[in-house]
Amino acid sequence: MSMGSHLDQLYRQVIMDHYKNPRNRGEIEDGTITVNLNNPTCGDRIQLQMLIEDGVISEAKFVGEGCSISLASASMMTTAIKGKTVDDALKLSSIFSDMMLGKEYDDQSFDLGDIEALQGVTNFPARIKCATLAWKAMEKGTGKKDIQY
Repeated sequence: MSMGSHLDQLYRQVIMDHYKNPRNRGEIEDGTITVNLNNPTCGDRIQLQMLIEDGVISEAKFVGEGCSISLASASMMTTAIKGKTVDDALKLSSIFSDMMLGKEYDDQSFDLGDIEALQGVTNFPARIKCATLAWKAMEKGTGKKDIQY
């Protein structure tokens, strides 16, 4: 087996782990920003809740339904943004967007960790909206304008 197929297999395992054992699934009780988005192309739906205190995302949780890519991405995203400033979370979202579009992306500013497992989605253009749904919800919730889906 080539190195590339070992890496693909590892990435599939990471995605399936986040799908079957989602991190931060659930709801936050009080003081939250709530964003509901759906992907009409394939029916993915997400409700993202965030608690932002003094410019820092102190809590992030999601509920929803959809494919393994969309739910794994939501799990990875909520894990990645907790404890980050809103500005850093938006920078991370921009890096993720570049990665999804097959552009060169900054992999030095942040440890992307499990998020890099979604890199293979670029080979399946119809699935990019699945992977970016939670990220678009986060952008909308933090006040970034012009979020369209």
